[in-house]
Amino acid sequence: MAIELVTQYLPYVDELFSTESKKSLLTNQDFSWTGAHTIKVYKITTAQMGDYGRSGPESGNWSRYGEVQGLDATTEELPLKNDRAFTFAVDKLDKDETGGQLAAASALARQVREVIIPEVDTYVYGVMTAGAGHKPAAVALTKTNIYDQIIAASNTLDNSEVPETGRIILVTPDVYLLMKQCKDITMETDIGNDMRLRGVISNLDGCSVIKVPKTRLPKNFGFMMAHPCATAAPTKLEDYKIHQDPPGISGELVEGRICYDAFVLENKAGAIYYQAQPETPA
Repeated sequence: MAIELVTQYLPYVDELFSTESKKSLLTNQDFSWTGAHTIKVYKITTAQMGDYGRSGPESGNWSRYGEVQGLDATTEELPLKNDRAFTFAVDKLDKDETGGQLAAASALARQVREVIIPEVDTYVYGVMTAGAGHKPAAVALTKTNIYDQIIAASNTLDNSEVPETGRIILVTPDVYLLMKQCKDITMETDIGNDMRLRGVISNLDGCSVIKVPKTRLPKNFGFMMAHPCATAAPTKLEDYKIHQDPPGISGELVEGRICYDAFVLENKAGAIYYQAQPETPA
């Protein structure tokens, strides 16, 4: 005798875990691309100092202040390179026969959470590590050397005259575990709720510490110490639409487009310190 057992489908979707973006802590929105696809940023030189000719100008000069110098004004171009899009349809019967779980609004939110945010984060962090002004030789990070490497990064930024307030240390969960195991590190965990909501988990050596899944970071990532003044990360356009019963579709058509980029400013690259780890054997 055969017995057919009942199969029950619950109104529940087994969602993938996804981490919110923390790139806003590491980057800035100092420039506007409104009305333009490319902007140019000026870089202007300064004048050299000399001795004042109190008894009169030196030979060949008419001024006691010295030779009159000119200032150079060059530009760096920042063109937006990423214009990305997606589209999908949700059939009316599919929505009805899945108990409403296959709905356009929730599917769009899932697309943003699981696809768009990780893509943008990966791109921005890749630009920052590639454009870092300080990239020492790769070092295998351990619980015994992690503190020395971090204070070396802090010292380097100090010598580059990077602002001391606002610095961020970006680590993977694995490196954060090493930091917690290091006997020389005492991290300040008394963080304001507003900063916790943005992703800050502790403070170390005057820097806010945030952790990001290693899947969003370059291969062999160790840690990065950066000031947000160094990197502009604009999102010029973020446009999402849900069309009800468009021509040719019985249901909903979802379309999305995002235009974004990231730029490490040439004169501020010294505000990024990237420590890579050696290539791991396959």
